[in-house]
This record gives sequence, structure tokens and C-alpha cells, in this order.
Amino acid sequence: MIMRSVITIKSESVLSVLMHLIPSAYFVTSASAFSRISDLNAFDKALIKMGIGEQNLVAVSSVIPSGAKEVDIKEIPMGSVTHCVLAQIRGSEDELISAGIAYALRKDGKGGYVAEGRIHGSENSLIDTLRQKMNEIAESRNVELNEIRYLTEELVVPEGNYGACVAALVFTEYE
Repeated sequence: MIMRSVITIKSESVLSVLMHLIPSAYFVTSASAFSRISDLNAFDKALIKMGIGEQNLVAVSSVIPSGAKEVDIKEIPMGSVTHCVLAQIRGSEDELISAGIAYALRKDGKGGYVAEGRIHGSENSLIDTLRQKMNEIAESRNVELNEIRYLTEELVVPEGNYGACVAALVFTEYE
């Protein structure tokens, strides 16, 4: 016997949310961590430090919707499907690694953009790369951006360890 369910949507606003999941709030967070066991464990520890280690993360591309507001880091229920723009890099002992994001809103008020980056190198080199990415994003769309903001992590992985640097823009609320 096959059971089937039918869902009837009576509200146009509910239908709109189901068809167009549009974030209305976000926060940014970053961390670095290391582990003697594996780079996966270092990544997991960084996520925990960032406050997003108990969520099911879904990577999305890099558009901040019009009207979305930056908020303080919020607690998200365990197991929640959580959309984010995520930058990560993992490394081994004695490596210099950096990961980060750059983000800016458009001057015309129609949303904004996020660029993520990772390198085996310094935070300063990463910031230069992120700046170039954001400038090309604006140029490709023929728009001007407000001030570009950066959130980066740099780590020299300790001897006998694996390391991870992670940065994210995390969407928390939806219209």
C-alpha cells in the first residue's frame, strides 16, 4: 500500500516563501583550530568556536538580498539546515594557511555580495585577493559597492597537528 500526502497552500505569502527563500538577516563569524587527529577534526573545532558547529551547513553562492540586515551572532537550533557562504582551508604542520570572506552592500541599496577565499599564505595576501574579487564582482555587474568589509583567519599549524581556518556569512532569518 502506498500512502500519499497532499499539502494545500492557502496563503500566498507561504507560497512565496516556499518558492523564493529570501534571507532577511545574516551574521559573520570566523575561527581557526587545530587537531592532532585530522584536518576534519580541526575544521569541526573551528565550526564549534564560530557558533555553527551543531548545524547542517549548506553552502550558497554569494548574494546578499536587498533589505537583509547584519545581526549579532545568534544561537541556531541544533540540526538546523543553515545556509551560508563559507570559506575554509585545511593544512598540516608548519603550514601557514588563511581563509576569509569579504562582503559589501551596493551603493544603490539593492543588496550586496560576498567573496570567499583561501590560500596557503598570509592573511594580508588573502585580503588583497578578496579585494580584487569584490572589485571584479562589482565591475561585472556595473555597480558600485559601499565599503568592503573583511573577516579573515590566519594560522601557522603547530607541529604534529592539522589545522583549519574558516570564515562564514550565515543567513539566519527569512522573509
